Amino acid sequence: MIARETVGEVLAEPRGGEDVAAVVVAGERPVQVRQAVPGSVVPHWEEGLAPAVLAPDYQRIMDVLAGGNGKRGEAMDCRRLAAALGLEPLPAKVAGVRSKAKRLAARGWLAEERPGLFHVPVGRGGGS
Repeated sequence: MIARETVGEVLAEPRGGEDVAAVVVAGERPVQVRQAVPGSVVPHWEEGLAPAVLAPDYQRIMDVLAGGNGKRGEAMDCRRLAAALGLEPLPAKVAGVRSKAKRLAARGWLAEERPGLFHVPVGRGGGS
């Protein structure tokens, strides 16, 4: 409960991002969430939390896997994901995408059905 409140407070701090219309409930009190900026922390996913709280790079990954560039629910490996994001499939670029996808999976935003194969579980993407 304390961690949820702390995350809500951190996300509500002004950091130069734009206001997000939705209000996320942390515990019992509503918190106005600001849009994340590059370099911000990836919060643990919980019911009602939208991808708009993620940094732009993470939002793009969620969008592609949620159906922005393909079929919803389709699992992608990091090489295909990097190409869908418009990055060259160079080892360094793929490793960066893999790192971000692993972080999203560790925090509950994505599911990793096999090592290196990621998808958005139902109810966690932007257009569910």
